[in-house]
Amino acid sequence: MADRVTVIGWDGSPLTAAARSALSAATLVAGAAHHLALPEVPASAERIRLGSVGLAARRIAGHRGSAVVLADGDPGFFGVVRTLRAPEHGLEVEVVPAVSPVAAAFARAAMPWDDAHIVVAHPRTLRRAVNVCRAHPKVAVLTSPGAGPAELALLLEGVHRTFVICEELGTEREQVTVLTSDKAADHTWRDPNVVIVIGGGGNVADRDAGWIAGHEPAGQPSERGWALPAEGRPGPAEGESIQLRAAQLARLGPRTGDLVWDIGAGTGALAVEAARFGAAVIAVDQDAAACARIDAAARHAQVQLHVVHGRAPHTLENLPEPDVVRIGGGGVPVVSACADRRPERIVTHASTRDEAEAIGRTLSESGYAVECALLQSVDLDTRTWSERERAVAFLLSGRRLDRAP
Repeated sequence: MADRVTVIGWDGSPLTAAARSALSAATLVAGAAHHLALPEVPASAERIRLGSVGLAARRIAGHRGSAVVLADGDPGFFGVVRTLRAPEHGLEVEVVPAVSPVAAAFARAAMPWDDAHIVVAHPRTLRRAVNVCRAHPKVAVLTSPGAGPAELALLLEGVHRTFVICEELGTEREQVTVLTSDKAADHTWRDPNVVIVIGGGGNVADRDAGWIAGHEPAGQPSERGWALPAEGRPGPAEGESIQLRAAQLARLGPRTGDLVWDIGAGTGALAVEAARFGAAVIAVDQDAAACARIDAAARHAQVQLHVVHGRAPHTLENLPEPDVVRIGGGGVPVVSACADRRPERIVTHASTRDEAEAIGRTLSESGYAVECALLQSVDLDTRTWSERERAVAFLLSGRRLDRAP
C-alpha cells in the first residue's frame, strides 16, 4: 500500500508550504484536470484523473510510494476524505485543507453562514435539496452537472427566492451573480458552482446568532414538544383533537428534505407543526379565509409554508411530488388522487366506520399497507376534573408497499 497519502485542498490561492512539500515528494498524484495542471505537480509522478474516488482509492492502495490527492476546497467537507478513509482501503490519510466553496461563496456575498443549511445536489438528490430550499430561509447548495442553478430554479417554480450563484470560485473565471430564482433557468451556468438560496423568512440579516450550526428548530425558544395546545396558535378543526394531530404527525414522520402535502389544512395547525420538524409543506384549502389563517399561523411560528387556495383533488395536479400526505377532508376521491402520486405515507381520519372502511379499501387497492385505530380523547378541566370536550375519530394510515418500512 502507499507509504503515505496526503489529501490537499485547493481554493485557487497559492499552495501552503506543507502542500508543496507533500507534492514534491509524491510519486502518484490524483486529481481533476485543473489540479494535475498545477506547476507544483512533479513531472515524474504517476497521474490519475480523478473520476470515481473509490477506484482511485484502490489504485492508491496498491501503489508503493507517496501519494497525493488534490481536491477543491476543504476535502473533509462533503469531499474525498470520507471515501479514502473507508476501512476497505486501509489508507492512512493526512489532510491539508483549504477554504471550502461554501465558506468562499458566503464570503463573496458578505453574509454570515452559521445559520445556513448546506446540501449537496446530485440528480438523484435534487428534489430533496429543493425541499430544503422551500423550507428554510438560507441554504447553500453544492451543485453538480444536471443538478445546477437552472434545475433548482425549475423545481422551485412558484416559490420566490433570491439566488447568489458563485461560479468557478478561486479561478480567473470566477463570477458571482445575484438574481431571482425565476430568472435562473434562463441562463447557462459554468461548473463548478455554489448557489446560496435566500428568502421566504423575512430579513435573514436580522436573525440573532445561534448556538448550533444551521438554523435552530422553528418556534419560540420557550416552546418544547409538538401537537401543542392552542395558546396563541391555531387550534384543532371541528371534529379533530390535539391528540389526533399528534397521532397523525407520528404516522407521517416529517423530516428535513421531505415535502408534505396537507390537504384540507383548515387551521394550519398540522402544517405548521410539520414545518417545525424541518419539512417543506404545501397546505391546500378551498376556503380563502382558511388560507389567510394558515399564512398567519406560519408567520407566528416563524416557519415557511406554501399555501394553495383550491379544491382537491383538481388542484393537486400541478403540485410537486409529495413524500408524505395528510388529508384533512375530501374522502375517497382525494385519497385516491393522492395515492396515484405514490407518496411513502398517507394519513387521514374518518368520523364513521363506513367511511373508514371505504378509505382503507381505497388505500389497500392502491398498494398501501393500511392501519386503522379508533381514537377517543376526553379533554378535562383540571380545576374540577370534569369533562370539557370529547372527540372520537378513526385514524387511518397507509404505507406504500413497494418501499421498505
